[in-house]
Amino acid sequence: MPPIHALSTEDPQSIFNDIDRDFQLSSQDLVELTKAFLHEISLGLAEYGQPMAIIPTFVTGVPDGTETGTFLALDLGGTNLRVCEVVLNGDKTFSLRQQKYRVSESLKTGEATVLFDRSVADYLADSVDAFLTTHAASAYGDSHDQDVVHLGLTFSFPVEQTALDAGTILTWTKGFSAKNAVGHDVVKLLQDAFDRKHMHVKCVALVNDTVGALLSRAYTAGGCILGAIFGTGTNGAYVEEVAKITKLANSPAAAKGGHMVVNTEWGAFNNCAFEKFISGMYLGEITRNILVSLIDASPKPLLFNGKSTPVLNKHYGLDTSIMSDIEEAWEGPNRSLSGNQPAPEFAKFDATVLPPNISKKLERIRSVVVKQLGFKDSDVTLKDAAIVRWACSLVARRAALLSGVAVATVLIQTGRASFADEEGKFVSRTDTEKIPVGVDGSLIEHYPNFERTLRESLRSLVGEEIEKRVEIGLAKDGSGVGAALCALQALKQKP
Repeated sequence: MPPIHALSTEDPQSIFNDIDRDFQLSSQDLVELTKAFLHEISLGLAEYGQPMAIIPTFVTGVPDGTETGTFLALDLGGTNLRVCEVVLNGDKTFSLRQQKYRVSESLKTGEATVLFDRSVADYLADSVDAFLTTHAASAYGDSHDQDVVHLGLTFSFPVEQTALDAGTILTWTKGFSAKNAVGHDVVKLLQDAFDRKHMHVKCVALVNDTVGALLSRAYTAGGCILGAIFGTGTNGAYVEEVAKITKLANSPAAAKGGHMVVNTEWGAFNNCAFEKFISGMYLGEITRNILVSLIDASPKPLLFNGKSTPVLNKHYGLDTSIMSDIEEAWEGPNRSLSGNQPAPEFAKFDATVLPPNISKKLERIRSVVVKQLGFKDSDVTLKDAAIVRWACSLVARRAALLSGVAVATVLIQTGRASFADEEGKFVSRTDTEKIPVGVDGSLIEHYPNFERTLRESLRSLVGEEIEKRVEIGLAKDGSGVGAALCALQALKQKP
């Protein structure tokens, strides 16, 4: 989008129309993006080092909800370390106990042996030990005949996974810099710490939260083909035929065949533009830039009479949650899908002739803008409120449509759907079974109409018949419950 100050404001409506047009995605746009997505998946399945990594996880099945047992999860992802005990009831339900332990800055920046082996009382192992002693529902003793409890590790850092229970640390992020750990197997480092304390804990699985989301939904739904995160970031993991993962050629996994969960890292699609267009981390900043451009429009401002606030002047000052609040204010208790509509005629906006229900909606938005963006009450008009709501809707709608592209791509890749033919007709299928998809993240869970717009994109790409079979359900706590379920899967896969 060209800078608004470079455009004439003699016809302000044309500027709104131009911005609106830049954010629209036609049905053909969605098809072309899906085809490009499929191409990048094919590259990632064939070779290592591709932009969309398509990482083999060595998870060769998913739970169906009938499994029972008690498993642990250790979730290391940032400031806190979390230990969970998950008891599987065998009826698609489970119980969860958990405890968080803070990771100090000294541990983050220390040597690997400090974090994984020889801190005071071996920090990670000690945290698990403390949990088992004080928080777990089951009794875990020290006797030599005590059954081993199996643990899944969620390790939210770059790892080259070589087996379900092995992965080499590639680098640290999120403020960690334990340099001696790089190049070492994170599972072995952790297991060594458990063994030093003579704990009856065996780390049997290394997992990321997206794979965990798939497994979590599979247990509660009786199966799942895709786990997807639509929140601060985005990613997807799906069940693929091992024969299609040709970069595993000549490996034991390839010889065994069957299916395997792959972690797509689909945020990297289109040089990472995909993640920036649909992740909650970026949507607020995109919206902020639209609003600031309208405020700074020359020779005459088009928003807030040219006034701004520290929130709007700060990079990433407008959080995506504010967009959600604005959409929520517009929707009220009865949500309705706005759909693909042209930009409103802001140049002819007249608050005195608005229908009462629209005035009420805009007044609610005006209150949110005043409170969340830091304006004086007198600085925000109903027209300003309408423009802000339009901008939020533009950005969020595009994000949801693109999210539908990701889901549709997996359906087509796995043979569950296909594009329309040249006449725009979709092949009718005899299969009527539901297609379970597990999702997690603040956008899909809380942003008004996000799922409905995602489904609109799905209908456009794979047809209404398939879209209706897609059963989207929340897969909560992939990093905790999902990791425990990955430990379960590791036992199921043992020869």
